[in-house]
Amino acid sequence: MKESPVERLISTNPDMEIWWDSSPLVFQAWVEKLVKAAEPVRKAELKEQLSRLYNAASPAESVFRGCTTNPPLSWSAVQSDPKYWADWISKQSATNPGWDKKQMAWMTYKEIVKRGAEMFLPIHQASRGRFGWISGQLDPRLFTEVDQMVHDADELRALAPNVMIKVPASMEGMEVLKILTSKGISTNTTACFTLPQIMGSADAAMAGIKIAEKNKVDMRNWRAVITMMIGRLTEHPVLDVQAERKNIKLSWADKHWWGIAVFREAYRLLTDGGYASKLLACSMRPGPVVAGKMHYWDLQKIAGGDIVYTCPPYVLEPLFEMGDDIDFRPEIDEQVPQDVLDKMMQLPYCIQASDPNGLAPEQFNTHPATVATLELFSKGFSSLEDFAAEHMRERVAAAA
Repeated sequence: MKESPVERLISTNPDMEIWWDSSPLVFQAWVEKLVKAAEPVRKAELKEQLSRLYNAASPAESVFRGCTTNPPLSWSAVQSDPKYWADWISKQSATNPGWDKKQMAWMTYKEIVKRGAEMFLPIHQASRGRFGWISGQLDPRLFTEVDQMVHDADELRALAPNVMIKVPASMEGMEVLKILTSKGISTNTTACFTLPQIMGSADAAMAGIKIAEKNKVDMRNWRAVITMMIGRLTEHPVLDVQAERKNIKLSWADKHWWGIAVFREAYRLLTDGGYASKLLACSMRPGPVVAGKMHYWDLQKIAGGDIVYTCPPYVLEPLFEMGDDIDFRPEIDEQVPQDVLDKMMQLPYCIQASDPNGLAPEQFNTHPATVATLELFSKGFSSLEDFAAEHMRERVAAAA
């Protein structure tokens, strides 16, 4: 059995976790597509390696330790089998004739999360609640509505014992994180990019733990992760706009070194501060090419940490293509080149993200990367609502 690059990455720290970043419902179809496209000489080995990521026959033996989803990814799960979900919605609509498209879309979304949770539940059970979590995301359009977010979180949490709630890193999201933690509900901060948001999330969890302890809430199966979306931070257009104003030339390497620097500092602060939350890396991008060799800095430069990587197909596909050509060693505690930091820290966007006090909580909601990501996530829910409305109408038309 030859180790995959994912397994070699994990070997840099035994406490590292690799999660699947998509609905579990599409995993097998993705494996089949990748194996089909591979060179004949690679097919057998690749199939074996990919099948170890999520072992359908024995899920508890999987390389994956958890799963993150978001509304666009859940919408993709529907698109992967539109006839099935159209029929499902039609039947549900007949059972619940008074529902509108928003209620039907929410019910459909919960069903997708529930089925994914069932696939990862054996991992959760075998690890006694440490692993096997799947994230169910709150409606990103409600990122300022504390009471509604808490209400919806309770509904998602009730789906399965291994559902953790994906909470936006908005000002109001910090309060939701505290409330959910106080109730023993596991959380995953999302749409999160900056040290202020990361530390605000970590502090909110600690405050929730104190309330839970006071109220004697069972916290044995509670976990919290804080997602930092590295690629979405470094790729936002405002970075180039600010650099151009100062006549600063930014390379791909400059931007990603800076994203790595923010992640490394967040990891240091969480570790040194003894926080209960674990840092999760998201939105990694392959590159750069150095001396004719392709690298994967967003993965490599934070290797060796007690962290979580959540990996969608667009992260895993180039990683498996690189295969044996990519090297992993513990690098998370190393220094970022000072000349890169000197350049980046001339830009307000970078200062705000890199300083734990760079943003006040009321600025979380207007951070450019947070705004852009919440808008993208919102489209996932809107698309699901439109799909639900279409097939609810078809049922009404058929009954007429």
